[in-house]
Amino acid sequence: MSLARALPILLSLIAHLAPDEAGAQYRQPWVGQGIPASQGPGRNQVLAAQRSPSAAASRKKAEAAPGATRFTIRVENISKGEALKLSNGQSAPFVSAPVLWVIHAGSTNPIFRGGRRVSGEGLELLAETGDPSRLVQSLAGKAGIVSVGAAAKPVGATVEGPISRGQKYEFEITAQPGQLLSTAWMFGQSNDLFYSNDRPIALFSVTGKPQSAEMTTQLSLWDAGTEVNEEPGLGPNQGPRQATPDAGTTEAQGVAHVRDEYAYPRTEDVLRLSITPASDAVSAK
Repeated sequence: MSLARALPILLSLIAHLAPDEAGAQYRQPWVGQGIPASQGPGRNQVLAAQRSPSAAASRKKAEAAPGATRFTIRVENISKGEALKLSNGQSAPFVSAPVLWVIHAGSTNPIFRGGRRVSGEGLELLAETGDPSRLVQSLAGKAGIVSVGAAAKPVGATVEGPISRGQKYEFEITAQPGQLLSTAWMFGQSNDLFYSNDRPIALFSVTGKPQSAEMTTQLSLWDAGTEVNEEPGLGPNQGPRQATPDAGTTEAQGVAHVRDEYAYPRTEDVLRLSITPASDAVSAK
């Protein structure tokens, strides 16, 4: 993995988890080749990559398409207190990394395939360091992908970084009936764990009506299978404590739901994922 990409993210995790010991923040936005950044009023920065050479032109075209609807996607850290209960009798905060999102066609999540090993397209980097930039670029060129990007700045924050208790990411996407949403982001205090939906999330009902709903129950905690798991919040080779971004015992397992001897908070106790269509879209339907 890239030290240049991973180090700022790990430093930011340290800043959230040990504010008295470190004050580092993200030093560079995740803007790579072909990933234009856009900022909407009142929204956090969204780093969006689209297949069109002009992201602005693609966005206007998508918004003008028949049935196109704007949605606000919100990911909130709703954990209370220090949600990670450790084996040494102590506790640690739950922190969630920036969110990768994909609008796509098809009936499967395009970010990964359960049971298969990661292919070097960026999921390992996301799961081990929280950096979605490489995966954004990899997905942008694939068939069936309408748009893809990452929300990296918490609402109300002045810099990019993970969200701690009470914080949230919020961003807008445009989709047409039949198009779906998939997401992925790192479980902050882990070796290579990430949250993602088992199946694509429907933005419209079967009759084409935009959905407004909480979708947290569609999320699961996944293991990328690239690094041996340690106790969450305590492992020496996890973001806040590891010596280098690639520290840890490498493994080569297929991506799977997390199943090990450690305790993890229930997803619905620490996260809330919701989608809300624009008010004009709802009234028009």
